[in-house]
Amino acid sequence: MILPLRVELMKLRATGLTYGLLATAVGLSALLAVLAAAQAGSNVAPLSTASGLGTVTTTTGLALLLAAILGVTVASGEFRHQTATLTYLSFPDRNRVLAAKAMAAAAAGAVYGFAAGVAATVVGLIAVAIKGDSVALSAGTLLAHMGGAALGAALLAAAGVGVGSLVRGELGAVIGTIAWVVVIELIIGGLFRSIQPYLPYTAATTLAGIKLGQSLLVVRVAAGPQPLPFAAATGLLLAVAAVVAFAAALATVPRDIT
Repeated sequence: MILPLRVELMKLRATGLTYGLLATAVGLSALLAVLAAAQAGSNVAPLSTASGLGTVTTTTGLALLLAAILGVTVASGEFRHQTATLTYLSFPDRNRVLAAKAMAAAAAGAVYGFAAGVAATVVGLIAVAIKGDSVALSAGTLLAHMGGAALGAALLAAAGVGVGSLVRGELGAVIGTIAWVVVIELIIGGLFRSIQPYLPYTAATTLAGIKLGQSLLVVRVAAGPQPLPFAAATGLLLAVAAVVAFAAALATVPRDIT
């Protein structure tokens, strides 16, 4: 397992898309944090409150989505660029390859989530300093949000590998992932609030401290269900990643490479 994992990590380090998505994740998180800070006291609670500052420092939802997309491309990109044959000739045990891809994508996803969390937190602290307010969140809470973003992004990236292996077509897998987040989770989850905490992307965002309904855009959300506890959300995401990987291992990974 060590050698396939090292190979997958090397592929990620040598791929420009990895760095492009990382830069996008950090930049968008910082931009959303700036927009949230600009709305403090109107659509967002004042920065002097824990709720207001927390809204600014947890604008990492897009970074988590990009981590999932990275995971999708880690698997489906092999078929798009026709490198899967060489990979499977080097490592005939395809399930080991799938596991190595999931672990490598999870490691990269964790970097995405943590870097985005740092960017959003820095913007929030700068905004507080400019306004002359006191920091309403403890260092432990801020670190927990950054760590939660790293964990959520890692688990979504691992699940993305399963999706990319199951679908194989890179464009379709990426579009399907975005559609799931935007249509299923944001729209349907917003209409049927009772199921919202149990949706995987939403569960990942709550790990990062994001309020339900604020994963991609900063909006005022009416009171609704409580998010899943940290351990329950983590377990849900692990289960989703395992189920998707198992389905891929049964349905598509053993198929001929064409």
